[in-house]
Amino acid sequence: MESKITIVEEKFYGRLKSRRLTDRQELLFKTLFKNIAITSFKDIDVNDHQDIFFEIGFGGGEHIANMALSNPKGLFIGCEPFVNGVAALLTKIDDLKITNIRIYQNDAKNLLKEIPNKILSGVFLLFPDPWPKRKHIRRRFLQEKTILMIHDKLKKDGFWRIASDHKEYKSWILKLFKQEKIREKFSEKLFDSTTRPSFQSWPQTRYEQKAIDEILYAIYTKV
Repeated sequence: MESKITIVEEKFYGRLKSRRLTDRQELLFKTLFKNIAITSFKDIDVNDHQDIFFEIGFGGGEHIANMALSNPKGLFIGCEPFVNGVAALLTKIDDLKITNIRIYQNDAKNLLKEIPNKILSGVFLLFPDPWPKRKHIRRRFLQEKTILMIHDKLKKDGFWRIASDHKEYKSWILKLFKQEKIREKFSEKLFDSTTRPSFQSWPQTRYEQKAIDEILYAIYTKV
């Protein structure tokens, strides 16, 4: 008898919507969104794309939009449960006529579980919610379990870019990646505001501009 695989969805913490959508954004949800939204990784044909990139929580969409424009042969999957963030990205996609972005409006961890190993060329986690209260630390995306999962999903020499401006979260990042079972799986390059990669290769966001002097930039490459 054929066995069934059950995907257990992660519980999502945080807001899903704040500001009222504009008339244009409402229209884009009814038109553009239904053409580029995915509900499963099965909606992606991996043979159609030279590289597949994965952004966890794309915020207002500045980074993923610019990366997609600069890498037209790659496919960019953006995960964002927040309705206003999705609306902002839809506007950019429409304005700039971007064709290589797909949106997953849910928790990234749910989609990650479906992705086959050694598929992703790059992953982006930029300014994640720090969940600063001690009782909420378990809600952070960066945990040993998720780091090891992403390692498995990356191709050989695939990279993971991470940035944070939160003092305690920066320490959390460095501490996790120094654990022996993780350290042996990634090479590490760290940057600050004066040494960060170029804006062309790592586009800047509005959020980043506000706190650039406090930011830790990190690139972890699978070894």
